[in-house]
Amino acid sequence: MTDLSKYRNIGIFAHVDAGKTTTTERILKLTGKIHKLGEVHDGAATTDFMEQEQERGITIQSAATTCFWKDHRFNIIDTPGHVDFTIEVYRSLKVLDGGIGVFCGSGGVEPQSETNWRYANESGVARVIYINKLDRMGADFYRVTKQVEKVLGARPVVMTLPIGIEDDFVGVIDLMTMKAWVWDSTGDPLAYEIIDIPAEYQEKAEEYREMMIETAVEQDDDLMGSYLDGEIPSVEELKRCIRKGTINLDFFPTFCGSAFKNKGVQLVLDGVVDYLPSPTEVKPQPEVDMEGNETGKFAVVAIDKPLRALAFKIMDDRFGALTFIRIYSGTLNKGDSILNTFTGKTERVGRLVEMHADERIELSSAQAGDIIALVGLKNTQTGHTLCDPKKPATLEPMVFPDPVISIAIAPKDKAGAEKMGIAIGKMVQEDPSFRVETDEDSGETIIKGMGELHLDIKVDILKRTHGVDVVVGKPQVAYRETITQRTEDSYTHKKQSGGSGQFAKIDYVIEPCEPGEGFTFESKVTGGNVPREFWPAVEKGFKTSMVRGVLAGFPCLDFKVTLMDGSFHAVDSSAIAYEIAAKAAYRQSMPKAGPQMLEPIMKVDVFTPDDHVGDVIGDLNRRRGMIQGQESGVTGVRIKATCPLSEMFGYIGDLRTMTSGRGQFSMEFEHYAACPKNVADAVIKEVEEREKSK
Repeated sequence: MTDLSKYRNIGIFAHVDAGKTTTTERILKLTGKIHKLGEVHDGAATTDFMEQEQERGITIQSAATTCFWKDHRFNIIDTPGHVDFTIEVYRSLKVLDGGIGVFCGSGGVEPQSETNWRYANESGVARVIYINKLDRMGADFYRVTKQVEKVLGARPVVMTLPIGIEDDFVGVIDLMTMKAWVWDSTGDPLAYEIIDIPAEYQEKAEEYREMMIETAVEQDDDLMGSYLDGEIPSVEELKRCIRKGTINLDFFPTFCGSAFKNKGVQLVLDGVVDYLPSPTEVKPQPEVDMEGNETGKFAVVAIDKPLRALAFKIMDDRFGALTFIRIYSGTLNKGDSILNTFTGKTERVGRLVEMHADERIELSSAQAGDIIALVGLKNTQTGHTLCDPKKPATLEPMVFPDPVISIAIAPKDKAGAEKMGIAIGKMVQEDPSFRVETDEDSGETIIKGMGELHLDIKVDILKRTHGVDVVVGKPQVAYRETITQRTEDSYTHKKQSGGSGQFAKIDYVIEPCEPGEGFTFESKVTGGNVPREFWPAVEKGFKTSMVRGVLAGFPCLDFKVTLMDGSFHAVDSSAIAYEIAAKAAYRQSMPKAGPQMLEPIMKVDVFTPDDHVGDVIGDLNRRRGMIQGQESGVTGVRIKATCPLSEMFGYIGDLRTMTSGRGQFSMEFEHYAACPKNVADAVIKEVEEREKSK
């Protein structure tokens, strides 16, 4: 069996365009996994193997690959940077032990890097930082490290310093060994020499080495004492302390270089080996019961424990469905039967494969710490736990955000209808943030996602990968409804039709809750006027009704129902009668409780060159945006704002026009807020017209 201390399960994540995929390519080249480098801008990167990725030059789905460096095994996941695909980052972080956060030397800490950083903090993933693209115009290593402190609230420990900058960037200074690595101009990653630090950098190197040592010895009181007495710790002692602090998330070792020019990547790989945890050094995954409550047990990473694995990604390729899993404990062999605790069914493992982007290597067995794919599992979906049938357990599942935008799609011809159904079924399995439903009245297929680009790519995949041509409707916003006033009311449900009838009377109060509280139900009935066994039926009646609001049929949020009193009939009262009464009470009382439309408000981050700031701010104000602040950088200004999603359709085109193609923006859902009356009226009118035309 392999030595788990030599495993590193790592992800590479950053803002779109900071150079994650290029960094992955360099790692694969240096570790001997590939022999010819592929470039993102040529559409030839190994891990960007989807057509859509190659065309757009962005990563859409996380790709997994395995390679070796200094007898350590790296399982690497290259994640997307675009905000619409954040879900891919989130679910990759869930199964990783460490990560490399890549930042652009000129762009610095960009919006998506903040989101990914927040996710990594929540998942407790240790990271090293790689400040990339130091060969670019406007690159400034020291400015970006300050931004990491200020914007991310993280503590970087500088491990390498750049020699030269922009066009003059030639190499890096390793503060651990106090040597300079200098590359020649051929672009060969192996064409470097290790020399003494150039005289003009000596002082700065000593200053930063001292800072590094001071931070490191904080992890060990004895070392701290001897350091204060003037004794310099050895390289081994320093590495041990930095490793401890990194795994505890106290600080983040920070490296620099240019992946595109092949400079500085070796030191990052050494940093992964030296400072990031092996599977046995991270907190074990908590096990939960079927209701999602923690049981107090943990899936300890060990080969001799029962099998525990988490399916974190489903991918459909030309050979069938692939289920990517991370094995937390135990071993898995070809031909084993495994239990899916979510479905309660066992499945037989036909084939195990190790993935290298879209190539696969057959395996006969895998063990704790491995990230592999299983071929041909039928009922397993993202977030399901696979385990030993004799010793079942469930791992903490993944939570996915609700979609904020939807569009109606229809196949261009009858023949495409069945094909579209099968294709969409596969796509929903692959991406948990992509949802599909059928409108009961019109029979339309509605697809829902995290943003315009997200749905745009899905339609593109339908067209190219699955060969289904579809007609696309205009985007619809996921509005919600709520109430603003407290109302007391009463409803009696009576039905007599020969034999036993139905009877239920309820007196109740409906009142608004704080935003985000959802639906709550309470009963204050005393003296058995409404018997206790019927209370859940009343709650169910209200709960099932809230999916359709009274204004325009959007789901209703944040209200409380209190059952005050009522009466019952010894023969005619039943759970179903009380449920019907509650549903009718909802329809009767909600219009009296000051119903109000809510719209999704997005957190928007816009980058614009200096000379277009006024135009961009003016345009955001016209879109009912609220400017939260702005930060000046070397190459332009970042404007942070909140803006209703309904006003942001097609924004990228307008922004590019305003900024001569140089503006960029990203947005993510923040909260729901009340709609202005004119907007609400327009939405209600549009819904009514749609209903009439059906």
